Amino acid sequence: MKPRWLPGLLVVPVLLLAGSPESAWGQTKPLPGLEKLSPEERAVAERNLERWRSLSPDERARVLENYRHWKSLSPEERQGARESFRRFKALPPDEKARILHDFQRWNELPAARQQELQKAYERFQQLPPERRERILQRHRQWETMPPDERERVMKNYERWRSMTPEERAQARERWRQMPPEERERLREQWRRATPEERERLRQQHRGAHPPQGQERPR
Repeated sequence: MKPRWLPGLLVVPVLLLAGSPESAWGQTKPLPGLEKLSPEERAVAERNLERWRSLSPDERARVLENYRHWKSLSPEERQGARESFRRFKALPPDEKARILHDFQRWNELPAARQQELQKAYERFQQLPPERRERILQRHRQWETMPPDERERVMKNYERWRSMTPEERAQARERWRQMPPEERERLREQWRRATPEERERLRQQHRGAHPPQGQERPR
């Protein structure tokens, strides 16, 4: 089972290799009907065949699996996949590379982990729009953090996870009761603090929820 954002991406390897999902795969003889194609179409078909022949057995198996998935899609899903692929082709090279890397990582996950992520994605989709936007914003913040900042965030996150439910509830309540000005002052103080100063702040506010924006994105 794959998240609902993957169907369009599932056919990307097929489309990248085949040019068209309806291309015939696995043929070692000359492609039938080549004589009916225009010179440009014939060149595309021949390049696709050469690409297929250059694939390893594992790569061929993945392409065929994706092709079978494509054939199982409804006309509406195929149209959505084509539109997704057109958007994919228009992306900058670094964004394309990131998407293909994420797709490869997904394929390498065990089935149990894929199902776990699928359920997490469905829970995310059911959240109110403003809650989803906050999560995405924190994720974007996480991606732009330097390594040392990420390490500090992870330590804060692990510290939060180690707290008892009662300690977490107390921390949330203290944070909610703070005036907005005090919350902003603490956030600014945290952002400007050195590692040593942050450690002193932790000791002073032991058990308090890490300042907003310092939590690990979920």
